[in-house]
Amino acid sequence: MVYDLEKENKEIQYRYKDLISNTYRTLDEEQNKLIRKAFDIALDAHKDQRRKTGEPYIYHPIEVAKIVANEIGLGATSIACALLHDVIEDSEYTYEDIKKIFGQKIANIVNGLTKISVMNHQNISVQSENYRKLLLTLSEDFRVILIKIADRLHNMRTLESMRDDKQKKIASETVYIYAPLAHRLGLYNIKSELEDLSLKYNNPDVYYDIANKLELAKDNREKYVEEFKKEVSEQLKEEHLNFTIKGRAKAINSIYRKMLKQNVPFEEVFDNYAIRIIYKSDAKNEKFIAWKIYSIVTDLYHSNPQRMRDWITNPRSTGYESLHLTVLGPDKKWIEVQIRSERMDEIAEKGVAAHYKYKEGFKQNSDDRNFEQWVSQIREVIEQQQNLSTTELLDNIKLNLYSKEVFVFTPKGEIKILPVGSTALDFAFSVHTDLGMKCLGAKINGKLVPISYVLQNGDQIDILSSQNQKPKQDWLDIVITSKAKSRIKAALNSEKNGQVAEGKEIFQRKLRHAKLNFSEEEVNNIQKFFNHKTSQDLFLKFYDGTYDTTDLKKYADSKSALKNFFQRFRKSSNINTAHEESPTSDLDLIVFGKDEEKLNYSFAKCCTVIPGDKIFGFITISDGIKVHNDNCPNAINLRANYDYRVMPAKWVNEQRYSSRVRIQIEGIDRKGLVNDITEVISNAMNIDMKSISIESNDGIFLGTITLEVKNKSQLEETLKQLRNVLSVTQVKRI
Repeated sequence: MVYDLEKENKEIQYRYKDLISNTYRTLDEEQNKLIRKAFDIALDAHKDQRRKTGEPYIYHPIEVAKIVANEIGLGATSIACALLHDVIEDSEYTYEDIKKIFGQKIANIVNGLTKISVMNHQNISVQSENYRKLLLTLSEDFRVILIKIADRLHNMRTLESMRDDKQKKIASETVYIYAPLAHRLGLYNIKSELEDLSLKYNNPDVYYDIANKLELAKDNREKYVEEFKKEVSEQLKEEHLNFTIKGRAKAINSIYRKMLKQNVPFEEVFDNYAIRIIYKSDAKNEKFIAWKIYSIVTDLYHSNPQRMRDWITNPRSTGYESLHLTVLGPDKKWIEVQIRSERMDEIAEKGVAAHYKYKEGFKQNSDDRNFEQWVSQIREVIEQQQNLSTTELLDNIKLNLYSKEVFVFTPKGEIKILPVGSTALDFAFSVHTDLGMKCLGAKINGKLVPISYVLQNGDQIDILSSQNQKPKQDWLDIVITSKAKSRIKAALNSEKNGQVAEGKEIFQRKLRHAKLNFSEEEVNNIQKFFNHKTSQDLFLKFYDGTYDTTDLKKYADSKSALKNFFQRFRKSSNINTAHEESPTSDLDLIVFGKDEEKLNYSFAKCCTVIPGDKIFGFITISDGIKVHNDNCPNAINLRANYDYRVMPAKWVNEQRYSSRVRIQIEGIDRKGLVNDITEVISNAMNIDMKSISIESNDGIFLGTITLEVKNKSQLEETLKQLRNVLSVTQVKRI
């Protein structure tokens, strides 16, 4: 295909000028220079690349930067990173190159975007793992997430060039992950557009049906808004208020959800558009003016008290502030009215970017507390659940990330905001830790309920407590908030610590009766003898009476028998030390114990050992000392259950020893591959290759090679060299 390069270059320059002339933040000369430098690097990096549409690839980073600059409202650093977001992944530029040109901060953000960009191309399990990384950036530098959302938004806006199956996959991923994340970050406009675009590709018939009906109703809607404006404006002007009134259709996906929830057709969704009243105000009079406007609107139109939402007195955890009310408008139809100041509107439009100002030169304000608390909760959930499968992790994250909030009242009428699903016990801990610790039950709206009662909007809660109450293990199954869980765990651990201390005193008394000394080494040996993971578990058994002096005497008898065995072992000259790869003439090869004694030994068959490996000796009853690799599959079991028979071991003369090891090698088959592999082993590393077996299937080869190496460092260097062989993808020791 022939491209008009001159025309494209003019379009690229036009789009760039449009970017820098429409930024939400005011940029100074230095910031403009930074953005220009990023643009030049991106232009060079993507100069030979095109999108599926055939357009120059550079269009994409410019459009992502526009979203970051104007729709999200971030500053010069973020705009530059948006321009560079695909450079490391899709070009010859490296992290070090970006770091050298722009500094570490920008390089780290771009690198963060590179790491998670595979989300667009991988299956759900890999994507979930990357989602874990994505969320972890929240408490590090959440500009990464904001730019990633902008990237996804532009991809959704240009999704028509993709195959149908690809469209559905990306649209599903977007509505599952990115739209809820944008909502939680306060990017409500972007969240709505992502949901609408996802519906467009996942269910096009429904999308276009609602879109067409909204278009047909556009004239009536605009006429209605003008009538509302006229009536309300007259009253507001009499109060000398500075304001604007806007009308807008609600999001298509939002209307569709209402149709499903209420099981009604489009025509019966009564509030498919909303009116927004935005006013100017200083900080002192901001709330006063909001309620003044509320009073004027409700004097003119009858309101529905059940649909009133006060997000000004108690902002959402994202910082969102607004008064929402539903009134019976001029034509006697219900309509939602939103009342907010220009500052509140800025937060509603830009979301977390408004909170992020202090990261780019602005001071933090108190409205950031809820958001930061949520950020720390998300990180805590991720870090505490590293062992969960990705599916389980996502389920748990979504509970914290996407959960709605419930509003309840204290006995004094103060409002508390808790996650939906919170219990009376969660509420008690949210008021004060001490109240939670002593919680017996609660009175909800005057009615007695258990601590497991799930809170509902509008509940007034009075907690009942007792000085004799204390946390129980099953409380952890009742609460859902992180504060309650952490406080309960701490209390349970504190009680356990007291029992451990008392058990330790009992243990020491019993030791004296058994004529044993109290020392760290003795405690460790007794702990292993009774098969406990920690000394705390051992002390608890003495606390609850499971063990007594009789049990300690059993240990003492076993210890005496083992001592006699060691004495017999050292005197014995007929222990079988034969091993095909450990001649008896090399008895100084390994020494044992703190005193580095030379003892007879043989190598265990459950693992392979070469000089340089970390090793230990294990006393067997019939075969003397067996030497194991520290990474032996049985090492954990041996140390956990028979630690008193484990001996430290150390290499002293590894150069005199050679050992056979097996390695596995795999990759993409090609002509001359075997020759290249043997060249590395025999010539470059001068290693004796005892055997080689390589099989190829559908262009993929898998081989096993037996080598005779002198030590671990020689083996590791050989593995490193083999990994550099063309088309080899993996080399590992078996």
